[in-house]
Amino acid sequence: MLNDLPDSVFAPEPDTLPIQRLEAMLEKAYPKLVGLDGEEIMLPDSIYQALRQVIHMMASGQVISLVPYNLHLSTIQASDLLNVSRPYLYKLLDQGDIPYIKVGTHRRVQFQDLMQYKKQRDAQRHQALSELTELSQELGFYTPEDDRLTEAISPA
Repeated sequence: MLNDLPDSVFAPEPDTLPIQRLEAMLEKAYPKLVGLDGEEIMLPDSIYQALRQVIHMMASGQVISLVPYNLHLSTIQASDLLNVSRPYLYKLLDQGDIPYIKVGTHRRVQFQDLMQYKKQRDAQRHQALSELTELSQELGFYTPEDDRLTEAISPA
């Protein structure tokens, strides 16, 4: 369903190596566009930074969707972005955790509101995990040495 978002792009397998080379090249150079007539223009920094982010994601095999920040998503698209079920998303909407509008009988969620909720949710999860790790250390169930042992045993 994420591929239903506007401008979804993924790198097919044959493009992986050239994209990785391009990513490495962008770390060492500041690109310019050269027109068919030879006219050159340096890329503005904002476009250069966006290009680097897109290329990095594509080099790591991620699907890229260019989404206008004020885009309204269907509940299917919103639940897919959050990786939750639609009934759970409806619960979040009904509780007021994520703002929405109604278009006829359909609910629409603004992309920026969805990303704000996701950012808050991820921060809460990180905080809970940190607290759980700290509690486990206090109770003696976990020590930092456990990480080093796991890393030593895990295959590279």
